[in-house]
Amino acid sequence: MELAKIRESIERTSAALAQNPAKARSTAAPLTARLIDGLKFEVKGAGGETVRTDMPATVGGEGSAPNPGWLMRAALAACTGTVIAMRAARTGVELTTLEVIVDGDTDQRRLLGIDDAAPSLTGLRVKARLGAEQASDEQLREIAAWGDAHSPVACTMRMPPAISTEVEIVR
Repeated sequence: MELAKIRESIERTSAALAQNPAKARSTAAPLTARLIDGLKFEVKGAGGETVRTDMPATVGGEGSAPNPGWLMRAALAACTGTVIAMRAARTGVELTTLEVIVDGDTDQRRLLGIDDAAPSLTGLRVKARLGAEQASDEQLREIAAWGDAHSPVACTMRMPPAISTEVEIVR
């Protein structure tokens, strides 16, 4: 999609939501993760989206698909990159390069039931690589910082919502 079309879409939606902020809120469509075999899951969304996960052999999986933590980091990288690209389009900057690299530090003790007080993820690092012919380094840094501060996935990780879990027994 070209830069002007992205900018136009963002500005139209922003104007509509600024006039009626209640329309900015919605409930995300449900998705369902179903156990396939062993530790393999298939996750399906309401629109037919599908992704599979598996755990590495070190914890009993086969490593046949990304593990859920990998998908979380992938979501962070893709979401942050998307918001950076949106901001660049909105400010009229045509990016020639955009890569977002995410890595992190994990602690498997909680996962394995060794230490219930141990955090599963002890840190995440996001690195954005941007290039543009007609933008200064400062403009690119501002675009990247704005994208990082407004990425819904990054914001959710920084300000986590309450999670409620309901258990339904099926026989």
